[in-house]
Amino acid sequence: MKVALIYNENEIDPNDVINVFGMTTKEHYSKKAVEKVAQALEKGGHTVKVVEGDIHLADELREFMPKVVAGDTPGMVFNMAYGIQGQNRYTHVPAMMEMLGIPYIGSGPAGHAIVQDKVMTKIVLQKNNIPTPGFWVFRTPDDKHDDLIFPVIVKPKLESTSMGMEVVDNWDDLRAAVKVQIEKFQQDILVEQFISGREFAVGVLGNFPNVDILPIVEINLDNPDQIQTISDKKKKGGVDKTCPAKLSKEKTEEMRQMCINAFSSLGLNDYSRVDFRMDKDENLYILELNSMASLGQGGSLFYAAKTAGYTYESLINKILDVAVIRYFGSSVPHHETETDLTQPLRVVSRTYLRGHLQSLKESLRDFVNLNTHVYNLEHVNQLGGLLSKRLKHLGFEEQIHRELDVGDFHYFTNHSESQNDVLIISHLDTHYGPDDLISYYENNDQIIGSGIAESKGGLVVMLGALHALRFAKKLRKIKCAVLLTTDDSLGGRYSKRLVNEYSKKSKYVIGLKSGSKDGGIITTCYGRSDYQIRFTATSSQSESDIHGIIPVLAKKLHALEKLSKNEEDYKLRTTSVIAKGSHGHTPNYATLSLTCSYQTAKLGEILDTKIQTIMKKREEGSKKLDVAINKIQTRPPVLEEPSDTKFYEMVEDLAKKHDVKIKKHCQIVSSDISNVPSELPALDGFGPLGHNYRSPKEYILHDSILERAALLASVLYKCSEK
Repeated sequence: MKVALIYNENEIDPNDVINVFGMTTKEHYSKKAVEKVAQALEKGGHTVKVVEGDIHLADELREFMPKVVAGDTPGMVFNMAYGIQGQNRYTHVPAMMEMLGIPYIGSGPAGHAIVQDKVMTKIVLQKNNIPTPGFWVFRTPDDKHDDLIFPVIVKPKLESTSMGMEVVDNWDDLRAAVKVQIEKFQQDILVEQFISGREFAVGVLGNFPNVDILPIVEINLDNPDQIQTISDKKKKGGVDKTCPAKLSKEKTEEMRQMCINAFSSLGLNDYSRVDFRMDKDENLYILELNSMASLGQGGSLFYAAKTAGYTYESLINKILDVAVIRYFGSSVPHHETETDLTQPLRVVSRTYLRGHLQSLKESLRDFVNLNTHVYNLEHVNQLGGLLSKRLKHLGFEEQIHRELDVGDFHYFTNHSESQNDVLIISHLDTHYGPDDLISYYENNDQIIGSGIAESKGGLVVMLGALHALRFAKKLRKIKCAVLLTTDDSLGGRYSKRLVNEYSKKSKYVIGLKSGSKDGGIITTCYGRSDYQIRFTATSSQSESDIHGIIPVLAKKLHALEKLSKNEEDYKLRTTSVIAKGSHGHTPNYATLSLTCSYQTAKLGEILDTKIQTIMKKREEGSKKLDVAINKIQTRPPVLEEPSDTKFYEMVEDLAKKHDVKIKKHCQIVSSDISNVPSELPALDGFGPLGHNYRSPKEYILHDSILERAALLASVLYKCSEK
């Protein structure tokens, strides 16, 4: 099942809201805690995307969630978002899910709104004859309540996690405490009869009438008048706890029944925590309920669940299951077992990758921040060295092909046989010059940086897939080879022979350029020809015109522009125009750089003829120019062959099992698979999903690193079985 895990950052980013307005939430989960939950869900066999609950949420979910109306299997939202700002913050994401028609775990907007308002909670409890301490509401420090009895506890009515709590026993201290809290929290203040005695927390799982009460947790207070403050809760491990609490069977059952009654009376769903006090006469009082009880490993809910026999992973998946049952009437099977390696590879790999996503991103940062321009040999070879260390650690042996004009080529294998099951091809170089580098940075769901989509994201996806396979003890079963070239920016000028040679030794060939935003796997690819055209005029021509050769050059460019109009099956781009004059004279020679991409070889030949004609044509009113046309590099187009179709169908079947959408994609930018023999099954686009090749805005989508690495791991393993 697809599960979108929604959370909030601990600080408001002005780009994530329209305006900063009202109280900001003080509650949030750490990124580590969010990843822990995501990993637990991945271990349960689900496909997880972590999404921030901000202004971009609907767009993120539109891309990720299945379309049930189109016949897809339903997805779920696992809501860990406490909200960003304003009142009733717990309601914001559930209300949006209701609007968008997406099922989600946890209580609905009405349940959250009532429970987050401590005053409303107590009114509902009283109306249902459920014991709760007496209370009073203060809107100003000067409010009067003649029936108030000290001691009392003072707390803001809309906050959680023990924020602002203070026990007072006289009017002066009470008014001072109320004044401070009104100024700090900008809301009414609840003043509640303080119950001296023991304190308990009770976890609730399920939905009425099938509500499970977890073993009761006692908070071990030093004395009956102590309270648990927010500082206590933030301490490592929190306040000492005992579970199950030492209570009589009668009191245990009474507390259980009070929890069920309160949970159902307040209209809560799936899970919650109920906080109790018991006085010296063993009278029980519900203090409050938390409809978004902490899922942290130090929280009372997990402490109780562990006593009941849950692992952290099984608790998280249990919460998802009870929500699924509430919506659909039956649970979704998950695969969590005691031994990770007994699970399907897609589950093992996603679980491993989720736990190592941060380290993969750190590697990606290192790769992107190296300016590996095709002629920056130092940095190109440095990146090659980094990958060499990583692959050797995974059991690969290396063969280096030295190149003087560009960086060294690297060929790796993890076996000693003559035939590979699969060859992975990628490149180390980028076209970005010394002044063009865009360093790695993250912006919402995007990761931006030079070469991140074209090659460097794919390199990290490959490393993630290979590490996941080793973790699953399956890497040695695959006869895998990796070829890293350094001349992709030059159209594979030097490496085409090696690509062809090593491909012939392989049953399957895989490229690591990024997939398109809609999940594209590259089955067809444009061919490419790069031209460098030099025009030279006589000295008499340049002297007769203050612009020299420039007017003639302008006419050539205009003719190219006309050729480029309404293009569908080809792309024609001028990449550089340089006009100069020798010895300080007006321009008498010029160099034009031109790139031509085309869908078929025949179209490439037609365009070549037209370019030759335009460049050599003598312009009216001008003298003859010397024209030298140099086709400096070329790559043939890739057409989908029957072997490619069969390979794609295999990948498509695995993608369905991963709950990842893919589709066939025609890539305009040429790639090394152009030089793979046509009869061999070859696909490209196994890198992360990305866009804006060779631009300052080149990016990949954050979660696609994990999705594509897990899919690639399954594809590599399947290639070894064929």
